[in-house]
Amino acid sequence: MSNIKIPIQLPLDSDGFLRRECPNCKQEFKWLPTGDSGTKAEQYFCPRCGKPAGVDQWWTPAQIEYVRGLSGPAMDQYVNDALDDVFDSHRNSKSLTFKRTGDFSFNIPTPGPLVEPDDMVIIESPCHPNEPVKVPEDAVGHVYCLICGAEFTA
Repeated sequence: MSNIKIPIQLPLDSDGFLRRECPNCKQEFKWLPTGDSGTKAEQYFCPRCGKPAGVDQWWTPAQIEYVRGLSGPAMDQYVNDALDDVFDSHRNSKSLTFKRTGDFSFNIPTPGPLVEPDDMVIIESPCHPNEPVKVPEDAVGHVYCLICGAEFTA
């Protein structure tokens, strides 16, 4: 079976930052997805609690629900197309018939658009200033570098 690729864009705020949620402390912050630290990261550090997690662990619950909702119709289309291909190749066979009776998206509701508010303040770490983050105003006291986890005061 081949991989299904579904292009999905998550909204950015007006400064180009993407909302993230720490898998450890569950607090939200934002990072700049176009930042370039010069290295290929295998993990990031939470700016709020300083704990590391893999690069694919930072989704918010709203983002996960949004992606699931958008993937349902795409999966449905993929399965239906594959079934059409199979039965089209056996079109002249009198023993095979196929009648589509439903979909395969498991009744996942299609989500409305995500909206990213312009909240939080931009913080640049002294050790990696090219990887800024946004944190809530009340969290600027002790912040951790997204790239190396070093603690600093903003």
